[in-house]
Amino acid sequence: MATTEAKAFAELLTELKDRSGQSYGALAAKLHVSTSTLHRYCNGDAVPAEFSVAERFGRLCGAKGEEFVELHRRWILADEARRRSRSAAAPAAAAAASDSASVEEQAAESPEAGPDVPAADPPPSRSRKRLYVTLAAAAVVVAVAVPAVIFGPLNDSSTDRSSVASEVSEGAASKSPSPSASPSGSPSADKSPSPKASPSDRVTPSGKESAGGAAGGGKGAVGGVPVKVSTKPYAFEDPCTQHYLVDRPATRVPPPPNEPDAPGWVAALGAVSSGSQYIELAIQGTGVETVVLKGLNVRVVGSDAPLAWNDFATGVGCGGGVTTRAFAVDLDAGRPSVVTKGGQRDFPYKVSESDPEVFQISANASARYVSWYLELEWSSGGREGTLRIDDQGKPFRTSGAKGRPSYQYLLGGDSKWETAPVEDPDQYP
Repeated sequence: MATTEAKAFAELLTELKDRSGQSYGALAAKLHVSTSTLHRYCNGDAVPAEFSVAERFGRLCGAKGEEFVELHRRWILADEARRRSRSAAAPAAAAAASDSASVEEQAAESPEAGPDVPAADPPPSRSRKRLYVTLAAAAVVVAVAVPAVIFGPLNDSSTDRSSVASEVSEGAASKSPSPSASPSGSPSADKSPSPKASPSDRVTPSGKESAGGAAGGGKGAVGGVPVKVSTKPYAFEDPCTQHYLVDRPATRVPPPPNEPDAPGWVAALGAVSSGSQYIELAIQGTGVETVVLKGLNVRVVGSDAPLAWNDFATGVGCGGGVTTRAFAVDLDAGRPSVVTKGGQRDFPYKVSESDPEVFQISANASARYVSWYLELEWSSGGREGTLRIDDQGKPFRTSGAKGRPSYQYLLGGDSKWETAPVEDPDQYP
């Protein structure tokens, strides 16, 4: 049965679909899903496993900036409700299987033989049947529990779930240059040139955090952090604004990725966001209690001269932006900070399990190559702390690209990277 959250998500999908005037068949073909699957999404009987499906649906239906934010918010709630229902079904299935096995065992121990007839051992078929029932119960528990453990409470399309991306990430990181530590005395710089987040305060793109509270000089929460963050470190502000620096000639660079594939593409090439990095954060409480988000701070790990690599654009001939930037970071500044953009109000914000927030952050660099991460300050009741937000345990990396050779990928019969025309030297903010 469809949950309330799934119905709310489906209502917005249906509203966008009806407004677009397109049929289910036409939209399904463009989304590469079956017409029946799209019907189930719009009826609330199913929820896409990845937000990227809903995002593409919104683009095809002409959704605007605030509608994308609301679509993402409703998907988060619907996906969380689906995971809760799956987790609740596992113990019930196991209990039913256990009861069935108990009935079989009692029947075997209570033969209908008379007093003068010796009791016979249970037939081999009954023993095998009890074994089958037990194995079936175990299979149900594993089938439901494993996905919940692997994918975490928040499903995020930017998280690279393919084995290829996870395997190449470590190798690519070892080949990528590390900018020198920021000058001493900078309030935003860490004392160590390459700090490591402790397991208790790190938030990765999958939205998972280890139990044990938050960082923040002994102000951690007893019983765990009451807020979770799902991070898309390579979100697309629109399909054509993303640029990446790659230490390879154009002949050795594969075609540009779509947004869901960007983390794996970046990891495989050891690429660095060029000029601007667009990061999306979905922030949600872990319980009914309200959590106050007090602020979001920039921590610079290192800063150096821009990378002398080739610049590659991810799209050509695209339309305008689809979301309004909420926050911006000037990484060239002596003390980078998060500032509001697009008329968004400043901190504090409030979140709970049923009322998440989605932040879009545009970090810009033109004169430096900066390694950095974010710290989210939170408080709930008498507890407070901070959460580190980074790129799977590693800092975000953003570099200026002025004067670097630039390439674009032209679509057509002979698709390949070609030298891009000279653009305004102030193209990067």
